[in-house]
Amino acid sequence: MAIFKKTKDVELVLPTHIAIIMDGNGRWAKNRALPRTAGHAAGSKTFKDIARYCNKIGLKYLTVYAFSTENWKRPKEEVDNIMKIFKEYLEDTKSFKDENIQLQFIGDRSALDEEIQRLMAECEKESAGSTGLHLNIAINYGGRDEIVHAVKQIVAEGIDANDITEQMISDKLYTSGQPDPDFIIRPSGEYRLSNYLIWQSAYAEYWFSDILWPDFKPSDLDKAIEDYNKRNRRFGGV
Repeated sequence: MAIFKKTKDVELVLPTHIAIIMDGNGRWAKNRALPRTAGHAAGSKTFKDIARYCNKIGLKYLTVYAFSTENWKRPKEEVDNIMKIFKEYLEDTKSFKDENIQLQFIGDRSALDEEIQRLMAECEKESAGSTGLHLNIAINYGGRDEIVHAVKQIVAEGIDANDITEQMISDKLYTSGQPDPDFIIRPSGEYRLSNYLIWQSAYAEYWFSDILWPDFKPSDLDKAIEDYNKRNRRFGGV
């Protein structure tokens, strides 16, 4: 169990796995009379800052919701811009290879541009030996879609329905082999899961905030972790 020393006198237990719904980019831009594209660019910078901070404090797993299966419904210009920012991030990750962060992308890649898929595979391969933060980026991801994908794999293997277990389904998810998230953070003032890690989040703790994602700072993450340390996780027990 990792201990995070916020100050000389305060020690906090780190969750093993934090998941974040990066929400509020569009509203952040609207509040500043800026195009939504500016909000996504600002949100991308915040993502990088938070990921580096998580690695610095010793977090083992971080999963971020970058683009959902439902986000294709947004205007084409906005979707194209999000994909452009994502591609730029992938191309830039080589500059960060000394940070010891292992990258993994979860979601259905088949709908993504072939060049983006190639860059994703390269990033995963090049960072595979990293021993610091394990960073999952959920791209074209949906929780229900993930469960359907897992069940289809089980059916394809010819496993009898009576032999299917919860562990078997967990092993077919994109996060197979990883601990479930202990703590899910959603800024922006929304109070819903939005089809995010719905199987894995069965016993997660939640933390909601009115802060829009581009304004989310490491100090806000500290506050969330402080609150997490006040929770009594019983997992159905007493």
